[in-house]
Amino acid sequence: MIMIKMNKFPAIIILVILSGCSSSASVQLTNEFPQVLAKPKPLSAAVVFEPSFATYVAKPNSKTMIDIGAAQVRLLRNAFAGLFSKLEFVASREEITAENAMVIIPSVREVQVSTPSDNYLNVFEVWIKYNLDLETVDGEAIDSWFMPAYGKTPDAFMASKGEAIEEASIIALRDAGAKLMLDFYRIPAVNNWVAEEQRRVRTSTAQQTQAQVDLEPEAQTNRQLVDAQQANSTEASK
Repeated sequence: MIMIKMNKFPAIIILVILSGCSSSASVQLTNEFPQVLAKPKPLSAAVVFEPSFATYVAKPNSKTMIDIGAAQVRLLRNAFAGLFSKLEFVASREEITAENAMVIIPSVREVQVSTPSDNYLNVFEVWIKYNLDLETVDGEAIDSWFMPAYGKTPDAFMASKGEAIEEASIIALRDAGAKLMLDFYRIPAVNNWVAEEQRRVRTSTAQQTQAQVDLEPEAQTNRQLVDAQQANSTEASK
């Protein structure tokens, strides 16, 4: 009798998990993400969070909705603050005021969800596939970077399907932030843009310095003329 009970127990657990996976889930992510401690490069960027991105609600299947719009905006704001020293966050390209900045337009390609009933594993999984369009302020394309992110729960034994998907989604967002911090400046096209921007800044600084040097003799001559005029005026008043 003991052997029969032990054999039935795993089957009961599986039935409970599968019944939970068949239910509907509507999730809204409200988590805050910690500030990035990395030192940003002395560069400028304008990040365009279009309304469709800022309010994005994923519908990976007919029974699941994940509101990740506000959470992914908070995450990316923190991540980009660790990459660029000068940042501008706008809702459209027309609002950009920064000069010589990289324009970054993130979008979501797709969100996928896998439950224990799908993968026969004791976990919930979430994939978020991002795309970052990188451009100059003038609209010239720099690159279009595909950035997938992945998250999973430690196990399926959570209070509800909604809580499990929420946990996996948060982990996926953190994965996206980590990949952005680690890989962004490794993108060849981004690396080239950074090198060109640094050359532009050096050239501009050199030109300003040279202009000041060129103006110095003229300024000194003007000072001498003023001093001479003041001396003549003083002499005439005696």
